[in-house]
Amino acid sequence: MTQWKQIQQLEIRLLEHVDYLYDDNFPMDIRQGLSSWIESQDWDIAANDESMAAVLFTNLLSQLDRVRSQEQNFLQRHNMKIIQQQLQVKYATNPAAMARVISTCLREERRILSSACMQEQGPLEKSLQNSVAFERQKNMDNRVGLIRASVQLMDQAVKYIEDIQDDFDFRYKTLQSRESTDPRTNSETMKQEVTRLQEMLNRLDFKRKEILSKMDVVIKDIDDLMTSQLNPELQDWKRRQQIAAIGGPLLTGLDQLQSWFTLTAQSLFQIKRQLDKLVELVVKVTYESDPIPLQRPQMEERIKYLIYHLIKSSFVVEKQPCMPTHPQKPLIIKTGVQFTTKVRLLVKLPEVDYQLKVKTTFDKDLPPGRVSRQFFILTNNTKVMDIEDYSNGCLSVEFRHLQLKEKKYINGTKGNEGLLSVTEELHYLSFEACFTVQGLTIDLETCSLPLVVISNVSQLPGGWASVMWYNLLTDEPRNLAFFGNPPRATWSQLSEVLSWQFSTFAGQGLNREQLTMLGEKLLGQHASCSDYQVSWSKFSKENIPGKPFGFWMWLDSILELIKKHLLPVWNENFIMGFVSKEMERCLLKDRRPGTFLLRFSESHLGGITFTWVEHNDNGEVKFNSVEPYTKNRLSALPFADIIRDYKVISDGVVPENPLKFLYPDIPKDEAFGRLYNSQPSKVHPYIASTLIPISELRSRASTTPLSCQSPEPPMTPGEFNMLNEQLCFDIDTMSSSYSE
Repeated sequence: MTQWKQIQQLEIRLLEHVDYLYDDNFPMDIRQGLSSWIESQDWDIAANDESMAAVLFTNLLSQLDRVRSQEQNFLQRHNMKIIQQQLQVKYATNPAAMARVISTCLREERRILSSACMQEQGPLEKSLQNSVAFERQKNMDNRVGLIRASVQLMDQAVKYIEDIQDDFDFRYKTLQSRESTDPRTNSETMKQEVTRLQEMLNRLDFKRKEILSKMDVVIKDIDDLMTSQLNPELQDWKRRQQIAAIGGPLLTGLDQLQSWFTLTAQSLFQIKRQLDKLVELVVKVTYESDPIPLQRPQMEERIKYLIYHLIKSSFVVEKQPCMPTHPQKPLIIKTGVQFTTKVRLLVKLPEVDYQLKVKTTFDKDLPPGRVSRQFFILTNNTKVMDIEDYSNGCLSVEFRHLQLKEKKYINGTKGNEGLLSVTEELHYLSFEACFTVQGLTIDLETCSLPLVVISNVSQLPGGWASVMWYNLLTDEPRNLAFFGNPPRATWSQLSEVLSWQFSTFAGQGLNREQLTMLGEKLLGQHASCSDYQVSWSKFSKENIPGKPFGFWMWLDSILELIKKHLLPVWNENFIMGFVSKEMERCLLKDRRPGTFLLRFSESHLGGITFTWVEHNDNGEVKFNSVEPYTKNRLSALPFADIIRDYKVISDGVVPENPLKFLYPDIPKDEAFGRLYNSQPSKVHPYIASTLIPISELRSRASTTPLSCQSPEPPMTPGEFNMLNEQLCFDIDTMSSSYSE
C-alpha cells in the first residue's frame, strides 16, 4: 500500500494536519495524481543536488502531461494545466526548491502516519501542536488585519485634515488680502469671517489632536502585538525549527510569519509617512499649542524603534547549515566537505528591491580558549540577497558551496585540549548585512544553531548525538558551553526523539512496545518510569554493561542497517526489533515448530538475527539463533530472500529451511512473498544461478564440523566452499527444559 493510500485512511483529526502541508507550492492534486511515482523518487538527495533536482522536475512535468492526457474530466484537465504552468513559473530556475518542498511533505506524512500508530503523542509533539493551534493563528490574522485597517483609515483622516487646512488657508489669505487692499471693508463682515476662521481653526486643532490620539493608540497596539504575539511566534518557530532539525514535526513554514512581519512593517512605515505629512501641514499652518510639533518627535522615535526591532528580528536562518551528503543530519559539518545554509528577511517591502550583501563568518568573536580547534571558511563567504521568483517574493540568499578548513597551529599545539571531545565542542555560523530603507540604516545579524565540526565520518554518530541532545533540551540559540555541564533528559523526552529518528531515517517510528524494550536496555529496572532522568554520559559515552560499545552507537548502527538494507521488512512491521534473548524465548516457547522472530543483535553493531523454535520428541524445547547478518552480508543478498532460501545442514541431512511461521503464526511466504526479489541470470545460454544462505548446525559435543550431504540438485565442491565462505554461519543452539 502506498504511503498516500495510508494517509487517506487516517482519521479526520490527522487529515487536517495533512491538509496543512499542501498549498500552491505543492498542490495536493499533484500528490494525488502522481502518488506512486512521487514516492519512488529520492527527493532528499535531489533537494541538495541541482542536476538531480532538474531531472526530477522535468520528469514530474512529463508525468503531469501523461496524467492530464488520460483525464476524462474537462475541468480536472484544465486545473492540471494551470497547476503545471504555476510549477514552471515557480521552479524552472530553481528545481531544488521544489525537491525540498516535496521532501518535507513526504517526511511530514511519514511522521503523521507514525503518530497515528502511537496510542498517544509524546510531550514535545503535544506542546508543539498546541503552540501552532489554528485558533491562535486566526487571532493573529485578525489582529494584524485590524491594525492595517486602522492605518488605512488614518490615511483618510490625514487627507481630511489636509482638505480642512487648505480651506482654512485659502479663507485666511483671502481675508488678509481684502484687508490690505480695502481697509474700509465692513467691520461686521470682517468679524463674521474671523469668527468662521476661528471655528475652522478649532476644528483643525480638534482633528489634529484626534489623528495623533489614534496614531498613539495604533502604535501602542503594534508595540503590544510585537511584544505579546509576533516575537513569541518567531521564537516558537525557531524552537520548532530546532525540533524539526532532530526529526520532529514542522507543521508551519515561514510564509505565515513573513505575512505578519510584512503587514506590521507596512503599517509602521505608513504611520511614519503620515507623520511626515503632518509635518508638511505644520509648515503651512501652525498656531499656539499646535499638538503636532509637541507630540510628533516622541511618536516618531517610537515608530523608528519599532521598525528597527521588527526588521532586525526578521533576519533569520531559514535553512540551518547542512552537508548535502547527509541532508537528514543538519548542524554537522565535516572539514573539506561543502555545506549549504540559507538566510531570509521576513519583511517584504516594495522599496527593498536592491541588492543586499550578506557576509557569513565562522565562530565570530568567540572568546579565547573556548574551543580547542579553530576553523575558517575556505570559500567565498559573501553573497547578495535576491527576491525569490518561485516563492512569495521573499528576500533571501542561499550559500551552497561553503567549506571549512582547520587553522594550523604554531608548534602543533591546539591550546585548550582535553576539556571536551570533538563532538561535544560547539561552534556557530554568523550572518551580517546592512539594511537601508526610507532613511533608516539597520545593521542586521543572526546566527545558526550550534554546530558540531568533525574531521572523519566515523565521528558522525557522536556528532548527531550531540545535536539531538542540545536541541532537545535547550532553546538557547548559542549556548556553546552546553556540554561543559549537560542537563539530563527524561525518558519520555528521549524516547520521543528516538522514535523520530526511526521515522526520519527508516520511514516508520517506534511503537510503545519497542520503546519499552529500548528503555529496558538503557535504563534497566527504571524503564517503566517516564520521568526517569537519563544522563548525557549514559546515553552517548558509557558502554553498555558487558559490551564494547555504548547505547547510542548501537542504536545508530541499527538505523543505518535499516535504512540501507531492511527498509521493506521494517516498514511491514516484521522486525520485532529490540526484544532480549530472555523475552525471545518466552515468546517462542509455546509456538509451533518453525516459528521464528526477527530482532536486532545485542552483541554486534548493526546486526539482525532470527531465532526459531523446535520441539524434540521428548517435549524438549530448543531455540536456534543464526549469527547476526551485518551490512557486509546483507549487501550480497536481500534479507527477504535470505528468509526464503535459508537452509540448515545438520548431521548429514539434506538441507532444509527451518523457518515456517513468522511470529506469532503468519506463514513465511504469506508475510514475505511480496518482498522476494529473485533476479535469475538472463544471459543465455548460461544456467540461472541463485545464492542460498546455509548454516551448519554443529553439535556441542564435537569441535569439528559434522558431515553434510549436498542438497538436490547437487552442488560442486567449489560452489559449496563459496557459499560456505560468504553465507554460512554457525548457529547458537539453546536447549531448554521447557516441555509441552
